[in-house]
This record gives sequence, structure tokens and C-alpha cells, in this order.
Amino acid sequence: MNLAPHDEAFAQLPPLVAQMLEKQGIAYQLHRDPEPFPAAQRVQAVLLDDLIGPLLVLFPQDRLLDLARLAELTGRDLSAVAPERLTRMLDTHGFGVLPGLPPLISAPCLYEEHLPQQTRLLVESGEPGLWLELSGADYRGLLSKASAGRFGQPLAQIRPNLDRPHDDRAEITQAVQAFTARRIQQRLEETIEIPPLPQSAQRIIKLRVNPDATVDDITGVVETDPALAAQVVSWAASPYYAAPGKIRSVEDAIVRVLGFDLVINLALGLALGKTLSLPKDKPQQATPYWQQAIYTAAVIEGLARAIPRERRPEIGLAYLAGLLHNFGYLVLAHVFPPHFSLICRHLEVNPHVGHSRVEQHLLGITREQIGAWLMTYWGMPDELANALRFQQDPNYRGEHAAYANLVCLAVRLLRNQGIGAGPEAEIPQALLDNLGLSRERADEALAKVLKAEAALRELAAQFNMAH
Repeated sequence: MNLAPHDEAFAQLPPLVAQMLEKQGIAYQLHRDPEPFPAAQRVQAVLLDDLIGPLLVLFPQDRLLDLARLAELTGRDLSAVAPERLTRMLDTHGFGVLPGLPPLISAPCLYEEHLPQQTRLLVESGEPGLWLELSGADYRGLLSKASAGRFGQPLAQIRPNLDRPHDDRAEITQAVQAFTARRIQQRLEETIEIPPLPQSAQRIIKLRVNPDATVDDITGVVETDPALAAQVVSWAASPYYAAPGKIRSVEDAIVRVLGFDLVINLALGLALGKTLSLPKDKPQQATPYWQQAIYTAAVIEGLARAIPRERRPEIGLAYLAGLLHNFGYLVLAHVFPPHFSLICRHLEVNPHVGHSRVEQHLLGITREQIGAWLMTYWGMPDELANALRFQQDPNYRGEHAAYANLVCLAVRLLRNQGIGAGPEAEIPQALLDNLGLSRERADEALAKVLKAEAALRELAAQFNMAH
């Protein structure tokens, strides 16, 4: 059944779409929420191109678009159209997002052969947040000039290891061996050539675990590293902290503004971050690495302070977990450089899928596994390793669960605001309950960070310059 023309949603349907549906006599319903529909009935549309030209690719959201299979099928080296170019193309036709309607896209179309077998399908209308429900028969009619093929990998067959950390070592070794020309027999540490923990980080860790450490001790460590000293002073002077008066020294920054705990964790995060360089390649439209790290850490700090005191984890360590939550991304780029670009290209063409499934499909491991393993290898606190390892599991209730749960919550809150990568994610009530937080308090912590977005971006830019 079509919605009445006076309906607000109908009025927002792009004119080209409304005209095409009317001309072809296609019945439809409009929906604002795609979630009630199974992923197999939701159409994912992506526009790819190469030297030959653009190609519209359609597949159900219960599958991952495998670029290697697509290359075998088409004989072409396709990747996602650059966001700026796509925006210009969509603007020309009055579309806010790419509609999954081949007659309206001036490009050849290839679809996953299973797609039109569904009795009903949900398709992007071209207006953000407005979906068209069509019958399978009508959609098959729209595919009359398109080609069918098999290029989608069922997501049900891609199972990231979320909760078996005892298997991480074997799986990382297996993944490394799969991408080397010969079978590597050495120990894992020799195989993946991870750099040693920097001396500055080793000194900071000793201070972290020393109950008698003083402001003088941390000031001494920071001042021996000119880049770190400049970083701490500029952070304290940032509008985000709104410090009264001028910050004149590292000690001033620690005593008057940042505090011992925050500085020691900031210093540690910066020291570890400088160990591995930011990869030159990255997915299009990805939130910059340090910007996402700073945002996540800031949200976690706010969430942790809202947790009842008797249940509250160590705030500085929770902040550090946020700062390093995506560290496995840098490790993957370091360990698998030839294949990291392949991960980036797959993330671009599979916006409906989280990074864990893409990495599991291509490498057999995820950034969470390898990041947590490195934290353990470097002798970092178990709380930190567990926070990285279990951050994708909202149901994690094991050792040091509060840290992993805080990262999980912060990442999902930000992702649902368009910060970070991947589809929007549900925030289960059980996750909030386990932390002792109400949804209102969580939203307040997020709102505070979003309000200070400009100041946080400035802090993130300082991290990039220090890199």
C-alpha cells in the first residue's frame, strides 16, 4: 500500500523516485526503521568504479561484499567511489544517499543472485532514513537490465573470536603464517616483529604501579622528553580544560589542571601511540585515528565518573583504555601491510558490517585480538588488555569487565552519532545495568563531549603532530 501523498514521509521521497515508481506502477510502503526487517531482506547498494567506469552493486545485508570474488567475476579491480565524487553525483539527482534502484543510477548494475528471491525487500529511497518496501517480484522487474552473480560471503559463516582469548595466540600465529611465503616456525614474538616497549613507556609504567610516586617523579619523566612535555603543557592550556591563568610548566599543568592520574595515562598513551606509525592508507570517511581515540577516552572519563563510587573502576586506567581501544588497528597495519589496504577497501564497500567480521574474513583474526595480545606481551595491566580484547562484547562479565564494558558503551554511543566506523549499534539495557549507569547519565556524558567537540578536535590534532 502506498502512503497518501499528503503524508510527511511521502513528501520527502525524492521526486525522481516517486515518478519512477508511479510510471512503473510499483506498489510500495515507506518505513523509517529498517530494523524489523531481517538483514536478508535489506538491500545494500554501493557504487564502485575503476578505469572502465562506475558499477552499481546490490547485495543483501546478511552478506559481506568480497572484492576478491568480485574481481574474479568481473575481471575488474573495483573499489568504492570517492565520497566527494559520490556526493556530487547524488546532488545532481536530488538524492541524499545512494538509492538501491538501478533504473535511476546511470551505471551498469550487478546484484547478488540470492537477492530477488525474497518475497519482500527493503531498499534505500535516496532520502536518508527513508526506506522503500517493495515486493520481490517488483524488484526483479527493476533488475531486468542488471547482471546476477555470486560475490557475497554469508555473515553467518564469519565468526570473530569474541570470547575465547586462550585461542588468540594460535589464531594470530595461523594468520601470520597464512600471509607468508614459507611456514614460519619461530616464536610468535619473532614472527611479527613488534617493536619493544619504548623506554619512556617503561619508566611511566613503573611510576603507575609505584604507590609512593609523586608529582615530582612524573614531572621528571615528562620533562626528559621534550615532545611529551610540550604535549602536556598544551593539553593543560586547551579550552577543553578551561584552566584559569597561564600554564607555565609541566608541574603547573599537573598540579593545577590535569592531575597526576590523567597525566600519567596521557603520557603512557602517547608513548605507546608513537611506537607504531599511523598507516598511510585508511578507509574513506573514517574518523581520524587520534580523534576517535580522544573522543572515546573523554566519553569514558565522563561515564566512569557517573558510576556509583563503590562500583567505579580506576578512572585513569579507564581513560587509557579509551585512548588505546583501537590500537589493534595500528598493529594490523604494522603486521600485515600488504593486506591492510584490502581491509580498508572492504570496509568501504561494506558499511553495514562491523570491522571485526571484515578482518576475520580476510585475516582470520581481529584488531581486538592482536591489540590485546600486544598489551599482554608488553606487560601492560590486565585491565587494559581485557578492555581491548572484549570491547566488542556487550555481554562480557569476566575479569575486569567494567573496563571492557565502558569501552563498548563509549564506542557505541559515539558510533550512533556518526563518530567512528561501522553501522549503528544497539546499547543493551544489561550493559548499562552492569556498569550501574542509567541511559540518561550515559547520554549526559556523551552530550558533554559533543558540546566540546571543537576543543577535543584540537587536542587530537596535537596528537597527530606529535606522531
